[in-house]
Amino acid sequence: MALIVDGIPEITRLAGRDLGHSRWKEVTQELVDTYARVSGDDQWIHTDVARAANGPFGGTVAHGYLILGWHVPMLAELIQVTGVGMALNYGVNKVRFPAPTPVGSRVRLHASVTEVHQAGGGAVRMHRAFTFEVEGSAKPVCVAESLTHYAP
Repeated sequence: MALIVDGIPEITRLAGRDLGHSRWKEVTQELVDTYARVSGDDQWIHTDVARAANGPFGGTVAHGYLILGWHVPMLAELIQVTGVGMALNYGVNKVRFPAPTPVGSRVRLHASVTEVHQAGGGAVRMHRAFTFEVEGSAKPVCVAESLTHYAP
């Protein structure tokens, strides 16, 4: 169940709040192949199942940016902001991919609000730290910070 936050005053009180974990999402070869077609990144480690079986990870792995892109829908499972005029993605900081994401694995997002500060004109900017975890693995597959600008 997502945390419902209504308006700028409630957003400003979120600094330091752990948002919890999203549901698990399976990484399928079909999703990886679709992302490869859309992005133009069809490197064999992602799309050639036979060759990747003999590669460094023993199978195909998801694109890091595919996993990074999942932070938007998975974050929506954790927090919903209402009562603002506009919400804009402001950017992503400190993106790292410490481990590969094997096709067939399941990932989930863990997020927390690290900072909320005034951005002028009554707007605020929320910083969220997030980590993508692979089920059964101690090492994360993506770690980053996202920023969203909320205007009244």
